[in-house]
Amino acid sequence: MANIFDLFQKIEKSGQRPSGPVEWIIAGLGNPGAQYEGTRHNVGFAAVEYMGRTRGFAIKKLQFQSLCGECVIAGRRALVLKPSTYMNLSGRAVTEAMRFYKIPIERVLVIHDDVSLAAGRLRIRAKGSDGGHNGLKNIIYLSGENTFPRIKLGVGQKPRPDYDLADWVLSRPGDGDRALIEDAIRAADKAAELILGGKIEEAMSRFNR
Repeated sequence: MANIFDLFQKIEKSGQRPSGPVEWIIAGLGNPGAQYEGTRHNVGFAAVEYMGRTRGFAIKKLQFQSLCGECVIAGRRALVLKPSTYMNLSGRAVTEAMRFYKIPIERVLVIHDDVSLAAGRLRIRAKGSDGGHNGLKNIIYLSGENTFPRIKLGVGQKPRPDYDLADWVLSRPGDGDRALIEDAIRAADKAAELILGGKIEEAMSRFNR
């Protein structure tokens, strides 16, 4: 079965190159390794990979316990991370990069899966609790703050109450859900541009659903 990463290969690149100091960190959350590619839990990875393909940058430099890339979004130079720490320790990568570039938590955008949202729904928040998400929980724990913006990508609720949550988030969506999630990933790229441009309220108004 094709995974979420496969559909974004033939995208025209913008060619914009970063310059100046890093002003933002964008962290797409997920688990490293081929066995996790295309799973519901890895839609954060898929979102930043899509961002790389649309904007013409690679996420392949090993730094900050992550695969990293750099780009310019809304005129802001951003460091884009795919933490290699596994989901539950995402904060290690994020806070290491924050310390290096002296980036405040308010300029860390986190993109992650959300099982409380139907597949394809998008929800943007300027701050908030971890909502039971272990990646967010670790970022909040290690940074000591919850005042960072996040884009939540709905991956659908468990099909029944007794279904194991780990099995659900590590499963690959079927064709119907996958198409909806791909639409949300495209929307997340546009939302990220608004957020980095200082327009988070507009992003919430346009994309929260």
